[in-house]
Amino acid sequence: MNDLTDMSGPNWPQLWEKIITLSSEFGLQLVTALVIFWVGRVIAKTAQNTLHRILQSQQVDKILETFVCNLAYWAIMIFVIIAAVHQIGVQTTSLVAMLGAAGLAVGLALQGSLSNFAAGVLIVVFRPYRVGDWIEAAGISGSVEQVQILTTILITADNKQIIVPNSQIMNSVITNYSAKKTRRIDMTIAVSYKDDLDKVRKTIEDLIKNESRILKDPNYLIAVSELADSSVNFMVRVWVKTQDYANVKFDMTEAVKKRFDQEGISFPFPQQDIHIYRQP
Repeated sequence: MNDLTDMSGPNWPQLWEKIITLSSEFGLQLVTALVIFWVGRVIAKTAQNTLHRILQSQQVDKILETFVCNLAYWAIMIFVIIAAVHQIGVQTTSLVAMLGAAGLAVGLALQGSLSNFAAGVLIVVFRPYRVGDWIEAAGISGSVEQVQILTTILITADNKQIIVPNSQIMNSVITNYSAKKTRRIDMTIAVSYKDDLDKVRKTIEDLIKNESRILKDPNYLIAVSELADSSVNFMVRVWVKTQDYANVKFDMTEAVKKRFDQEGISFPFPQQDIHIYRQP
């Protein structure tokens, strides 16, 4: 009877051996998983710091810099955590599927925001404009005050703040008036058919030479561009520094009017000749 009881009882040496074997295998897997997590965390932190230095050197907006760095860190950490959990023996297929479904749902819910974010990244990378530039985009013109994660803030000439989604800006034509150091002023000056064209040309040349803000190189252009219905039109093109564009254009327009009045050069008005025929 005692022999039967001994035979049906547990084989403690073998059971203990199995426990030790499983513990050693699981312990090795656990240690490997911890090593993967630690190394992956170091890599993620290094990548985050490197990206931080790169964006800081490019003088990227602080909000965008922090967001991009954190996004890169957690993107790497997600893969590290999945690899560490898989090393322990947990099946990660369903976990990856759940993360994919959650990411798809979030992406669909935030489609517009993600589009604006992607456009903001493109603005930072390709730099079609910088803070302080005067631009025209998405049907709006103004000075760039901030480039944020999802939007660009513009200040108009009458000091209104306009917040424009980045995707609208990137999907439109961007005109950057501050991109180059110099700009050309184009003016059309109309005079009467009775005026002496040589005198008009000489008067305009004197005005250009007396304006110190007009650049010598490239040289100016004065040419008769059109014989219109009521006037002879002169095309005047001069080059100035970008920051002087508006002031020089306004001052030249006023100077032309005053000087032409002194020289007796007339500005013609649109005219029509009406002929009346009387029938007997």
